[in-house]
Amino acid sequence: MRIGEVAAKAGVSVRALRYYEQQNLLHSTRNPGGQRRYSAGAVERVRLIQQLYSVGLPSRTVREILPFVDSDKVSPELLELLEAARDRLDRQMADLRDVRDRLHDCITKAREDDPSCGS
Repeated sequence: MRIGEVAAKAGVSVRALRYYEQQNLLHSTRNPGGQRRYSAGAVERVRLIQQLYSVGLPSRTVREILPFVDSDKVSPELLELLEAARDRLDRQMADLRDVRDRLHDCITKAREDDPSCGS
């Protein structure tokens, strides 16, 4: 599959794919004309990379997680990394719930013409 096809199917830019290659998250081969060629699994891999990024994981962590996805082998170090990422997400979710609750209170007070929103 060519780079434009993968980008379109995965819903990312060609630039993002090049960045993923630069970060050693995605691999391609080159045809005799120098064009990148990707395997059939590239679209799913890009979607996984996008999901991992969307929860705030940095490239370094994503790079450490992807070999597990490829081999299904779990080392104690990888397990620690995954647990730390999960715990960070739990904290972020709790923080988001708190912010949402404060916004809800503010909206409720605003509807009641209560000027104390944010106090």
